[in-house]
This record gives sequence, C-alpha cells and structure tokens, in this order.
Amino acid sequence: MHIGEMIRTAARRYGDRVALSCEGEDVTFNEFDAATDRLGNGLLALGLVPGDRVAAMMGNSIECLIVYYGLAKAGLLRVPLNVRETRAEHEYKLAYAGARALLTSEASCDLPCEHVIAGEALTRLIASGPSAPCAVHRPYDAPYRLGFTGGTTGKPKAVVLTTQGETAEVANFLIDLLPDLTPADTMLHASPIAHASGAFFLPLWLRGARQVVMTKFDPAAFLELAEREKATVTFIVPTMLSMILEQPGIDKSRFNFRRLCYGAAPMAPALLERGMAAFGPVFAQTYGQAESPMVITCLKPEDHDRAGSAGRPYTLVEVKVFDEEDREVAVGQPGEIVCRGLQTMSHYWDRPEDTAKAFRGGWLHTGDLGFCDADGFITLIDRKNDMLISGGYNVYPREVEDQLMTVPGVRDAAVVGLPDERWGDRVYAVISGAPGLDGDAVLAACKGKLAGYKLPKAIEVWDALPKSAAGKILRRVVRDQILARDAGK
Repeated sequence: MHIGEMIRTAARRYGDRVALSCEGEDVTFNEFDAATDRLGNGLLALGLVPGDRVAAMMGNSIECLIVYYGLAKAGLLRVPLNVRETRAEHEYKLAYAGARALLTSEASCDLPCEHVIAGEALTRLIASGPSAPCAVHRPYDAPYRLGFTGGTTGKPKAVVLTTQGETAEVANFLIDLLPDLTPADTMLHASPIAHASGAFFLPLWLRGARQVVMTKFDPAAFLELAEREKATVTFIVPTMLSMILEQPGIDKSRFNFRRLCYGAAPMAPALLERGMAAFGPVFAQTYGQAESPMVITCLKPEDHDRAGSAGRPYTLVEVKVFDEEDREVAVGQPGEIVCRGLQTMSHYWDRPEDTAKAFRGGWLHTGDLGFCDADGFITLIDRKNDMLISGGYNVYPREVEDQLMTVPGVRDAAVVGLPDERWGDRVYAVISGAPGLDGDAVLAACKGKLAGYKLPKAIEVWDALPKSAAGKILRRVVRDQILARDAGK
C-alpha cells in the first residue's frame, strides 16, 4: 500500500475521531486526510513534479505532519531540515539534495531555493489547495524520502528511503515494538517529529490511536501532559529521560504508559534502572540508524532483565555479526553488526562508492560493534570508528560513558581520545548535568570501577554537549573543539 493510501484508508475507518491534538487544536482523521490532499495538489499546481525533492523545515506541530504526508501523496521526496541547525547546514542539504522547494513554519525564510513557502503562505496553501484526492503512485522501490546520517564522522550523507522500506518499518513496529495498539491508545510526541518520533506516526495512525504533539520538550510539561492526556505511548531519548527523572515527586500511579520507547542514542544502564524504578516495566528499546530507520533490533519490556542489550532482531530483519573479513563470528565474539531486510535504505544519494561499501556482500554494514549471545540478543559495544587504543589496549568510549553516568548529577558524557606520545590515545571525558557538577569529584567516584587504562586522564564540565539532530552526542565535534581550543593556547 502506498503511504497516501494509508492516510486515506485510516480516515475512512476512523472518520471524525480526533487524530491529532496540539496546544488546544484538534484535527480529525477526515480533516487530516483532506488537508494533505489540498497541500499535495497545491504543490503540484506550482509546477513541481513527482520525484522532485522538497525540503521541510518544520518544528513539532500538526502542520508539520500535514506537510510530510501531503508530500507523500504528491510523490514529492521529503528532504528534512532541522530547525536548530545552522544556515550553512541548511544550504549544504538543499544543494546536496537538489531541492526545488522549501516549506517552513518560519514566518519568513531567505534560504536559496526555487520555491520558498513560509509561514502564512504555507498555511494558506494547506487551506486553499484543490480538494480532489491527491494520489500520485510511484513504484514501491522508487525514492520516497531522504534522511540524513548523523554526521558523526564528517558531513551528513543523504540516505534514500523507499515506500517499500517505509512500509517494512511500519510492519516491524506493529509486529514487535507496538503489537497491541488500539484506538484507545494515546501517543505523546515529545521528541522531534522530524527525527525518531515521526516514525511512530503511521503505526499509530493505522490503528486509530490519538496523537498529542508537544511543540517543544520540557520535562515538567511532559509529565503534566502525559498525566492529563492519559498517554499510553511515547518515545524519548536518554537525555530527555535524565531530565524527566530530575523532576520531583514522580509517582508511577499517576501515569498510563504501556510503552515508554527509547532509542536514537545509547542508554546508560544506570539511567535505565532509574527510569524503570520511576515508571515501571514499560520500557521498550528500538535500535536502528539512518540507513535502517529505527528497526534493526528491539528490546521488549519483558526482556529488560538483560542489562545493556539492544534486543533481538525485528521479526522481518536479519542481523549478524561479522569480523573484518566479513565472516560471521561465533556466539559471544565481538564484531560489526550487519543487517538486511526491506527496511534498509536503497542507496546513498549521489554516493555510489559509499553505497557499495555499506552494502558489500548484500548486507548493510552499520559501523556498530557488538556481539550476539546464545539466545539471539544483540549487545552493542560502540561505534567502530570511535574505539580508542590507549597504551596498546582497546578502550570503548561507551563503556566509560556508562560508568560516568552512574554518578549522580551527570546527564551527558562524551569520552574521546586525544593525541598522546606516550599513550597513543589519551582517554579524556567531557560531561554536563546538574549545577555544581565537579569533574574531579566524578573522576574520583569512578576510580576502582574502571580499569586504569580506561579511566579518563581528566574530566571537564561543559554546559551542554554537541548533539546530532537525532540526539546523539557528537564525540568527533567534542574532540575537535578541545583540540582547537588547546591549539590556541
């Protein structure tokens, strides 16, 4: 089924039930279906043709979702722009994707693009476009939308995602992550819809569930909204959970969560334990990446006794662990996580050599290191390119970061290797968190809990750590900033 038909089918089924709520505004299934038709038709009337790339720079809102699925109905490829990124980053993505149009909720926008539809002009187009059904059906394996890698090792690459892949992602969610959704459920979108939270829209839509949108995350407001709206499902990243748990007086009896999903970045076991103590056994992890959006493995609530595991492969996804020669390793042995299935990207946009490297042997090579146990559960160790060698020993930054996160007050941690004549990589850490956080005190708390060669030589405290649009801490940026600062001394 094409994505636009998913929108239309659910509208026929659930009609005048409220589908979306945001800051006092309610939109029914029928109203959403009609609005996406009008926008899709309006864009095609501008002279855009199916297959054109159209950038969407939208914050969390109902209008954001209308844009996404209006583009889908018109056969136009969505190019996501993060409202928090810089002008240079926006210009890079617009040029790289060859976008012909830009839609934004900003009141005005002077980014270089053939068609820029901003603020009130976008609202008018949604309201006034032709009302006939908009149903451009491109091949299932044709590009449907672009996504961007996190840029952890350089400039982001655009991944080409297809209707086939999007449908497979939805199917995997409904089979494994959210298997018992009903119209009685309510999803609270607290993290950016432009990234991971947006993956939950279609599964919830198809099951007739209501979706409540937060325009901006605030931990106190999250708890208030979750209680008031009786939210049963949400998605958060680890930093958000840490901020939520800092709020006073959390009482699990006030909440209705059945699935508190998390992912996008590694969750420290200590933080997860605190979360489960606060909200109960309702946590579910989804592990994926831009090249295999949101679905590689799933750790269900009943499996959370396996601390640190990323879960088993989704039902429709194959996962293995390969060595440097792309041979499968034995159970319990570390290697690179590889996967294959209909959910993976088609290719990198305009990057044939990178595509061939990523898909060598027919498997998507994730760049993540991990191992598989005898029961088929995958445990992630770290990013392949982030491993440090200090004094001849392998140091996995995530292991050190997880230990730092056990210290009260630490909200985020990044461990990097700095050049050192003696050690090769000098293990160094940057943390952020509660006011008054002291790096020396955190270091002292970790002594004896990490091998000497893993212990950071020093820890400094920053107000905030740089992160990707998906919420992953950018270790490369942390390292570059430290080196640039020290070079200027």
